[in-house]
Amino acid sequence: MSHAAGPRPSEFPEDPWDAPSTPDPDRLDLGPLAVAVRRSLNGDHAGEVGTMLPPLVDHHVHLMIVGADALADSAIAGLVDLGAPLDLVAARLHRDGLPRADFAGTFLTARGGYPVGRPWAPAGCARELDPERGDGRSALPSAVETAVSEQQAFGASVVKVALNADVGPVFDRGTLDAIVAAAHGRGMPVVAHVEGDGMTRLAVEAGVDVLAHTPFTEPVDDLLIDRAVAIGQRWISTLFVTGYGTATPDSDRALDNLRRFRDAGGSVLYGTDLGNGDQPLGVNPAELALLAAAGLGAPELIAAITDPWPRPDRAEGIATFVAGPPPATLDELPEWLATACVVPTEDLEAL
Repeated sequence: MSHAAGPRPSEFPEDPWDAPSTPDPDRLDLGPLAVAVRRSLNGDHAGEVGTMLPPLVDHHVHLMIVGADALADSAIAGLVDLGAPLDLVAARLHRDGLPRADFAGTFLTARGGYPVGRPWAPAGCARELDPERGDGRSALPSAVETAVSEQQAFGASVVKVALNADVGPVFDRGTLDAIVAAAHGRGMPVVAHVEGDGMTRLAVEAGVDVLAHTPFTEPVDDLLIDRAVAIGQRWISTLFVTGYGTATPDSDRALDNLRRFRDAGGSVLYGTDLGNGDQPLGVNPAELALLAAAGLGAPELIAAITDPWPRPDRAEGIATFVAGPPPATLDELPEWLATACVVPTEDLEAL
């Protein structure tokens, strides 16, 4: 585990995870984001020793399925909702408390495309768009520009597009390019659900910023992975839902794709697709174990689950606390991290 030189609470640097660290050769190196701490002597857990990490974020959840408060008492301090009706987005944004939430708003999809008609998809969670036919010189906003603007007006900070060729029509390249341009023009990253042959390539060539899932229905060739890395594309893991604990062709493809993406220098974000199948309301140790199986070491796992994306900065005033000794091996890290809780930063002092 990495230990940071120990200021008292009032002496924590502005970002305590920027403090220098020295790995302990007798313990699993958790990387620079892990700080050995103890809890305040004045609270309910006076003097409890453990590890401080940045706030944890699940980068792929669906509150429309699990409920707006499903993660309120969990160790997840931030979430990214990747598909919900706009009235849910507007209502949730005006509520205080944890986890802090970022939203993609409705799925933007081709007419008749995914997830329209799916039994889990409530009315209003998808916005169907016809192909773009204009030359971009009209004085009036296009249907794409209107749809993207509407997401932002209701509080979305991300745009989600559905590219699922296995179950229905998908956007042509021109329409997808128009969506990406409209979103980027408003400072909004674009996330794509890719499923079916050629969909990863379509997303990469259109400059999509993030994939909502590690590609699982097709092998992604090394040249395309290199191109994805070169444009700074990130992949949200969601490995568990490709097999729900059982090895399947989809899970094998996803693991192989993510392993090669990571080896090529790609950035991975922890995400569970919460609402898809039976999963814990909080940290999913099975997802973390699969990330380790894909080749991520302890520092990379912690970076993936603490990345504040789509925000530039971590939440202030709170931290993750994991009581007790740190894990001795990478195999122990997922279950250890699942015991975490959210605490005020002022409740902790570095050792």
